[in-house]
Amino acid sequence: MSEVKAQYEAFPYPARDPADEAKRLITGSPSHVLEIDHFLFQGRRDWRKPLRALVAGGGTGDGLIQLAQQMKNAGRAAEITYLDLSTASRAIAQERARVRGLSNIRFVTGSLLEAATLGQFDYIDCCGVLHHLPDPAAGFAALLAALAPGGGMGFMVYAPYGRAGVYPLQEAFGTLYAGLPPEARLKAAKEVVATLPEGHPFRSNPNLGDHKDSDAGFYDLLLHSQDRAFDVTTLVETLDQTGWALSGFALPVLYDLSRITAVPAHLTATQAMALAEKLRGTIKTHVGYATRASEARSPARGQDRALIPHLKGLRAPDLARAIAQGQTPKLSFNGIEARLALPKHAAPLLAAIDGRRSLSEIAQATGTDPIAFGSLWAQIERDLADHGLLLYSGILRT
Repeated sequence: MSEVKAQYEAFPYPARDPADEAKRLITGSPSHVLEIDHFLFQGRRDWRKPLRALVAGGGTGDGLIQLAQQMKNAGRAAEITYLDLSTASRAIAQERARVRGLSNIRFVTGSLLEAATLGQFDYIDCCGVLHHLPDPAAGFAALLAALAPGGGMGFMVYAPYGRAGVYPLQEAFGTLYAGLPPEARLKAAKEVVATLPEGHPFRSNPNLGDHKDSDAGFYDLLLHSQDRAFDVTTLVETLDQTGWALSGFALPVLYDLSRITAVPAHLTATQAMALAEKLRGTIKTHVGYATRASEARSPARGQDRALIPHLKGLRAPDLARAIAQGQTPKLSFNGIEARLALPKHAAPLLAAIDGRRSLSEIAQATGTDPIAFGSLWAQIERDLADHGLLLYSGILRT
């Protein structure tokens, strides 16, 4: 048994209790259905067609359960394949699906390097896996081989700067505890971490919390035998070299250099994002979406008035009321705070967002002049879409 497989058999990750499925649905990025449409299908996917999805390295099932449940809630058909090398993780994911009555999932134990043998998929989720492969590029290439024409991938890989302090500890523990069983490694490493001095980079890093949440989280963060981080430059290069093209990051604002400083004209888009990552200093994961390079496309944009906007994580009436009252709601993510500074006359447009009306229908319903609508909507889109709060999808349109 490989060291990585032994880890996840001993400590399935993330730690989950299937009984909790009766209380909550864990949502996030990637693989939120609105993000899938927005970033990979420009908000225009035909949801009358079943979504063929692969969850590659599905762990204990967070992405799997989110995707399957959201598709069920929307009344849309999906054919989902779960793939993971850990039987212990698979057992938890299966039980979570059973508790929810999600029956459209095929469970497979195996390596994502063999993904193409399982079929062709419209959407591939690979969250927190590629950075644990001995050859991540081989993983990217293997997933491309399983991608159906016109499809795309949602991914998460580790980023270096927000994980300050992690890699020296991983290296030290790897040397100190080589050959020990997982439980013994965990016990010994916990004793060391408890005595780290105040000024240690790991102890003073506010971006890290997995080690406090569970034994599985501690092991995955500090004792993993295969773990590499990608900065923006390396990530984009790896995508390019393996036939992928970046569609966009789930939180574009984090990579927008113009929100930090003036952008020199000679910089490429990738160079500007790489500098933003360094200046932010708090990004610990890159969450994004990619398509086949020969089918490269950008995320949805509101110039297409047939698109249907949704608010993610916000209630339209509440946001509209706050904006109408002149409030500037605070946003907080990745250690960064920002405020929404939308004009009061944006409130009627925000209140009309219901996930079913198109932009042209919202303009008509609010009696907004088309030219004025275009200018105002551009402001709304810049503030909300760049923060991952505004997405386009016709999934609820009947």
